Amino acid sequence: MNISALLTSAGINSAVCLVFLSLYSILRKQPSNFSVYFGRNLAQVNPTRDHHVRYQRFVPSPSWIVKTWQTPEAEILVTAGVDAVVFLRIVVFSLRIFAVAAFVGIFLVLPVNYYGQEMHHKQFPRESLDVFSIGNVKEGSQWFWAHCIALYITSLTACFLLYFEYKSIAGMRLEHIRTSSPNPGHFSVLVRAIPWKPDESYSNTVKKFFTKYLGSSYLDHQMVYRLGTTQKLMAETEKVCKMLRFDNVDHGKNMVQCALPAGPSGTSKILSREPESIKGKPPFHDVGTASNVKEVAAAFVFFKTRYAADVAAKVLLSTNPMSWVTNNAPEPHDVYWRNLSIPYRLLWLRKIASLVAAIFFVFLFLIPVTFVQGLTQLDHLHHTFPFLRGLFKKKYMSQLITGYLPSVILLLFLYTVPPTMMLLAVIEGCISRTGRKKSACRKVLYFLIWNVFFVNVLSGSVISQIDTLSSLKEMPTQLARAIPSQATFFMTYILTSGWASLSSELMQPMLLIWNVFRRGILRRKDDLCAASFPYHAEVPKLLLFGFIGFTFSVLAPLILPLLLVYFFLGYLVYRNQV
Repeated sequence: MNISALLTSAGINSAVCLVFLSLYSILRKQPSNFSVYFGRNLAQVNPTRDHHVRYQRFVPSPSWIVKTWQTPEAEILVTAGVDAVVFLRIVVFSLRIFAVAAFVGIFLVLPVNYYGQEMHHKQFPRESLDVFSIGNVKEGSQWFWAHCIALYITSLTACFLLYFEYKSIAGMRLEHIRTSSPNPGHFSVLVRAIPWKPDESYSNTVKKFFTKYLGSSYLDHQMVYRLGTTQKLMAETEKVCKMLRFDNVDHGKNMVQCALPAGPSGTSKILSREPESIKGKPPFHDVGTASNVKEVAAAFVFFKTRYAADVAAKVLLSTNPMSWVTNNAPEPHDVYWRNLSIPYRLLWLRKIASLVAAIFFVFLFLIPVTFVQGLTQLDHLHHTFPFLRGLFKKKYMSQLITGYLPSVILLLFLYTVPPTMMLLAVIEGCISRTGRKKSACRKVLYFLIWNVFFVNVLSGSVISQIDTLSSLKEMPTQLARAIPSQATFFMTYILTSGWASLSSELMQPMLLIWNVFRRGILRRKDDLCAASFPYHAEVPKLLLFGFIGFTFSVLAPLILPLLLVYFFLGYLVYRNQV
């Protein structure tokens, strides 16, 4: 791959970014798309919508960029929480460290790589990208001291910045905990694997146990119940009520009547939408009877102090590690209720099954990765598909195939990874939505580092991968030879999966298509539910690009300017999203 092919890929992806950013600027102004781009704000307030056709609604404008840039961190902390601030700090840290690495790499390492051997250089657009990597330096050259200096400068700068960044985030987190209002989760503990006794219920067992051993700090407890069909009816009824309220607000009505199932006889209870009718008791307090409610071997136990709750969550309450298992209780809105009914003795089987499924998915992904790597090598394509040689001789086609097509195909396959890992995290038995995202985040990160980095570095064919992995002693040597030669692929990967993917993340294409389908086909007028930020998909992507940047900062420093553009664009996009 030469400079002109890289510039072709950069030009295509820059045009895609510009188109997506312009479309976002227009689509966010349309009243029908408010629930797509302002879902969280609409969940808190009900703004008046201007449905009049105005010229400004169909003209791209950079107003959202200015607002995003001017928003202070304190406001983000209040509106989006500590997680969003820490996530943006990762982007800022990456910008700082790779700015230093790019300065050192471009002005110190790149000239050494370019003039590393005595050779006749071509015109700059036709120059191969390999001459800018460490592979172009003659073996045993005395100029390798430049690479060592650059490596030490980058590493020491990273450690220095990371220390102060961690110190700042730790202080901010402690301040947030100190100033936040008391939360029920701070005083409660989730207890699972409650022993079954035939002569008494789970509730009595919990009360007797904690009254006996932690009676001075024990306050109360709440059992977890399996509601089954009743819970589904409640959720569906809430959706219907929201639709009716939205429809009646548009028509100026003041009263909505929702018929709720109130018992096995099929009777219904009429509820007013006035606040007085729902204060004091939940509208579903009398839904169902004891015949369709079943206790689960799990309970939330409440204590008088936060210290007592923390002690109960950390100590071993039984000599049997498979009974009376305690954890800090998730926040009420964060509990993943479905998994609380899973018997604790089955969780280790679920974790093993989830791990096996994840490993199988990783190896299944070798097929598209190997195919993609084949597209980057024109010599192999000429040998495999001789009837396409005439097509490959065209300059623009060869640049398009080697510089753009491989990363696009890989990106399309990678879109299936986060939802698959989220499904495996659910099967694993996580008790909270946050825990589910953390589990999926780890799985996606390991998947990306292995399949996107190592497999792409070592691949050429499945056979070559097996030969390489079978000799572990030669692994460092194989990596040292393979990584510099794959720098061109990762440059195009940053352009496609970085630049273009970020702009598509801003436009929310899947949510936008679903909103059009709901309004145009299903004739639904209610707004979409406010979606949470996909940390499980975006955090591994950031860490992967950081890993690629640190790896190639000395080996192929030409990749660093592309990374700087990605992190700067990510800073704007992610600040706007959170």
